[in-house]
Amino acid sequence: MKKHNIILQPSGRRGQAEEGLSVRTAARELGVEIESICAENATCGKCMVLIEEGRFEKYNIDSKRENVSPVTTEEAAYFARRPKLLKDKGWEVGQVRLSCQCKIRGDVLINVPEESRGNKQIVRKSATQREIEVKPSIRKYLVSMSPPTLERPIADWERLAKGLETSMGLVRGTEEKLPRWNEFTIDYQCLRTLSATLRESKWNVTVSVWQDQEVVQVQAGYHEDSYGAAVDIGSTTVALYLCNLRTGEMLAAESEMNPQIVYGEDVMSRIQYTIEHADGLEKLHKAIIATLNKLLKQAAKTANIQIKDILEMVLVGNSTMHHLLLNLPPKDLGLAPFVPAIHSSVDVKARELGLNINPSANIHVLPTIASFVGADTSAMLVAEEPHKQDENWLLIDVGTNAELVLGNRKRLLCTSTPTGPALEGAHVEYGMRAAPGAIERVHIDEKTLEPKYKIVGEENWNEGKAKGICGSAIIDAVAELFRAGIVDSRGKFKTGLESTRIRKGESGWEYVIAWAEETSIGRDIPMTQQDVRQIQLAKAALFTAARTLLKRSGLESPDKIILAGGFGSYIDKEKAMLIGLIPDCELPNVYAVGNSAGDGARIALLNVEKRREIEAVTRRVERFELPTDPEFQNQFMLATSFPHMSEPFPHIAHLIPNRVADPMAKNFMVK
Repeated sequence: MKKHNIILQPSGRRGQAEEGLSVRTAARELGVEIESICAENATCGKCMVLIEEGRFEKYNIDSKRENVSPVTTEEAAYFARRPKLLKDKGWEVGQVRLSCQCKIRGDVLINVPEESRGNKQIVRKSATQREIEVKPSIRKYLVSMSPPTLERPIADWERLAKGLETSMGLVRGTEEKLPRWNEFTIDYQCLRTLSATLRESKWNVTVSVWQDQEVVQVQAGYHEDSYGAAVDIGSTTVALYLCNLRTGEMLAAESEMNPQIVYGEDVMSRIQYTIEHADGLEKLHKAIIATLNKLLKQAAKTANIQIKDILEMVLVGNSTMHHLLLNLPPKDLGLAPFVPAIHSSVDVKARELGLNINPSANIHVLPTIASFVGADTSAMLVAEEPHKQDENWLLIDVGTNAELVLGNRKRLLCTSTPTGPALEGAHVEYGMRAAPGAIERVHIDEKTLEPKYKIVGEENWNEGKAKGICGSAIIDAVAELFRAGIVDSRGKFKTGLESTRIRKGESGWEYVIAWAEETSIGRDIPMTQQDVRQIQLAKAALFTAARTLLKRSGLESPDKIILAGGFGSYIDKEKAMLIGLIPDCELPNVYAVGNSAGDGARIALLNVEKRREIEAVTRRVERFELPTDPEFQNQFMLATSFPHMSEPFPHIAHLIPNRVADPMAKNFMVK
């Protein structure tokens, strides 16, 4: 039977499907559940998917609508009854299909919308508890005025501005330098409704002022609270935190997979997509704006507030996400000399980006630092404050693209390196992102060579049915294969061991973590030789980046390692060090801090002084591009070994099998 390549996003699952299988069946065989409650009769519409078109170099496929069967009569009838659905989503028949009716006929990339996913992705970007001094850019003032008369026909705005000058002085005291009435401005959209609001309120209004300069909202009567949102736009996930700007309280947190993942799992793929497709930038920009609007709507509903009362947002993301958000062509980020369109922070009106909050609201995007060290790293600096320390801290945001900052109050250096999506489950044969059914922890008994594993959503080990293996378990599995002596320091499988788990598969040697009867996909779930190689490449890139910064700072090791990001928070630090993902360091001084970029965005939202601080700090950071280092390639090759070809790892030496020579020595060998 002829087979075709099928890629399912945003789960990242890929494989081959037999020609003639329905998309829903093919997805299920690859471990991706698509909803359906009508027994595949094309009546419920729960199984809708999108057929993406174009050349996808990342997967070496040309995906097009002709590579699936034509729209059936049942599908056409279903969508004909729902024209509003198509209009609201911006879809057209042929692009959107019912997966129970749509049959595979060629290579295809399929986007499974959130509402169609049987198992929702788990986005591990929850906010952490932090003490934040609340000094928002939005302040509210109660203004009472006398109405105009024939004797004093002062225009509405000038009347309000004079009243505001008085109110600000009364509320905040005269010791502060406050603007005079003729120094205020009012946003145009706010001006359009001003006259009606003043008369409706009988000249008693609450005025929201941004940065003590611009009036952005005028409300009838007395109102205490304003609201804002902090957003971390990651390559894989988007996390939004809705806050009360007066109290600092977080009212709602919403998250979702980044929809741009359909066009490429890493930043270079997305940059390439915008170069190769005339409408590429527009597609990627609209995709993230649509997701932000969806998350804002959900957050407002959760918090039981009006979305029009959201008056400010702070957004962060890596440099590519930053450019795509702002609709800036990212082409030059990917070409030497790797220059972004802007380093400084950006303030733009919500309406200019198409965000469905108050149209006068301000959108603040934190500054970028280098070509691939973006506003998310600036946010991490806000949150962790290495620039205020005496010790040398190494901050690592582990993800598809890793950003690293090393230093203290005297000096800060940064760099970035593509680690590829392997650490998050892609490019690993049975890899998947964190979702129910994903193996998230692995341990191998070094005597019996038998594994035990823990599945997302299950309380106990070896409980439940597995459907794949996510990033944290991939690190565990490779570390355990090395520790148990199943693979050697070069990552090569040892073939003379007595275990049915170790076998030669279709693509080489592999180790079976879960047998077919223990899975929900009816197939064994192994870690293959190729999977180990993918992790070696990813970890070598990250370690070499860290070692390069240490060398440039004249340091052997950092005093503290801080692992940031959703993925960094869930990996086992001991096992990460065992495979050489991170440099050697005292284990108690290796910390996971959660979504530091999201926390930094929240801090900048609630404290306007922090924005000015980070603007100054980011300009001090020394940027280093790894491709300019003549030793990079050689150091990278040394770092592909576990944990390293020549670096000492004294703090995890007891875990390294067959170690020869003094573990504290500079040079050692692992058999």
